[in-house]
Amino acid sequence: MQTTERARPLRVGVAGLGRLGRRHALNLAYRVPGATLAAACSPLDDDLAWAREALPEARFYADYAALLADATIDAVWIVTPSALHAQQIVDALRAGKHVFCEKPLSLDVAECERVVEEARRHDSQQVTIGFMRRFDPSYRDAFAKLRAGAIGRPFLVRSQTCDLNDPGGFFVRFAPQSGGVFLDCTVHDIDVARWLLGKPRTTRVFASGTIALHEGLRAAGDVDNGVAICEFEGGALAMFYASRTMAHGNDTSSEVIGTAGALAIGHIPRASRVEIYDALGVRSECTPTFFDRFEEAFLIEAQAFVAAVRAREGVGVGGQNDEQPAGQGATLEDALEATRIGLALRESLHTGRAVLL
Repeated sequence: MQTTERARPLRVGVAGLGRLGRRHALNLAYRVPGATLAAACSPLDDDLAWAREALPEARFYADYAALLADATIDAVWIVTPSALHAQQIVDALRAGKHVFCEKPLSLDVAECERVVEEARRHDSQQVTIGFMRRFDPSYRDAFAKLRAGAIGRPFLVRSQTCDLNDPGGFFVRFAPQSGGVFLDCTVHDIDVARWLLGKPRTTRVFASGTIALHEGLRAAGDVDNGVAICEFEGGALAMFYASRTMAHGNDTSSEVIGTAGALAIGHIPRASRVEIYDALGVRSECTPTFFDRFEEAFLIEAQAFVAAVRAREGVGVGGQNDEQPAGQGATLEDALEATRIGLALRESLHTGRAVLL
């Protein structure tokens, strides 16, 4: 690659322009040094109409194959339904593109394994799965403190992903494609727990759940509140809670307990450091959605992806990107394990029995 070619921005095409896809597209278009949003793809006319207004410099495609055929695109950013992820990653690798794909890697373990094998055949290309909590400054600080021995040997993680209740029923409509609450929500907590505990092997899981508000989930075999226990080799444990019904906003937090102390990340969800004192008492406002809670993490994650691609090419991208912790991101093997555990939790939910792994 010529020096001038290596120095130009990474040209990215986004596939999928739903709620999260639009956030990623705007970040790449306006907030990620070293990258440019060159193209956007969606089969939906409404999405493309939004893109033409919000992303005037991009080219637009209604077909994913046409996006991959664009020889000027260096990388694709996949934010499509979960069931499409595995094949779209494989197709992108075979088209010579670097790949960022939102979680989960797949809703099927065999498909995850197929992607891992395909990526090994294309080892000059970067593949990143979007477990953005690893890039959140608070989670990164906790990770560093654990590695420094701040709380002794960590042996228990308690982690939750709790979304603001949606009376409009988005999650009910999404349930047939989501893989269920444990693969859609708890998969983040699974990845965080393994990461913070040093990636121990999972031995047994148990899950239970209930439908508190959204009866429409029953047809998809899903619940709107679920709890789970995950046992690891060596005696470590993780406890998970997922909810679609929070009244106060997105409430995502984790706690790690060790032999010499404990640390907590995000126990009090807050949009800012402002506290309100009035006749109702003292309170702080909550982050309404996971977009708001992890806005900075999504941005750092994108910067880290660009840095990882450039590192493979032997060139930095300048500015703070060179300092992003690309090595802290989840590997494809991590994503495979998150899906394996998430599917085991779903099986346990449906059968009422513990599942051995």
